[in-house]
Amino acid sequence: MAGMMAFLAGTAANIWLSWRSLRVPGTHGFYRFFALEAILGLFILNHEPWGQNPDSLHQFFARLLMLLSLTLVCLGLLQLKRAGRVAEERDDATLYTFEKTTRLVTSGIYAHIRHPMYASLLALAWGAYLHAPSLAGSLLAAFASLCLWLTALADERECLAYFGAEYANYMRRTRRFIPGLY
Repeated sequence: MAGMMAFLAGTAANIWLSWRSLRVPGTHGFYRFFALEAILGLFILNHEPWGQNPDSLHQFFARLLMLLSLTLVCLGLLQLKRAGRVAEERDDATLYTFEKTTRLVTSGIYAHIRHPMYASLLALAWGAYLHAPSLAGSLLAAFASLCLWLTALADERECLAYFGAEYANYMRRTRRFIPGLY
């Protein structure tokens, strides 16, 4: 019962944060909503076994992925704030304020990967999964991964429309989630 209440509360918060994007299917925020729901499901599903077997290999990798997730999101947000020139005149209601950049950010973590914050969510999803691997968890982690891939594709379409050839050139020299690989 407590898990269901936590899931409903998390979903309500996610809807409150995402309602503008949910009204526009196909935007990156639309797909991100479903990725966040899957990640929330993983946390609810796996919250009890966390720390019960701290010396296990899967718990070690879970903690490592959680640390990677935190690092990526911090580096991504910091670089957007430093170099992105966030401005409210970028009139797109589906974007969070920190996403309303008017300058393409290609330095810092963005010099290596295009989507550090989505990579952060991928690491978070798989880290939550590894705390207590299961079939249900595998399905949720795979669904979160698919939604984050769709999020990245939609975000790239939006960035191409806003930044044009500059973003196309940036795409040619960077990878989506993993430096040098993908």
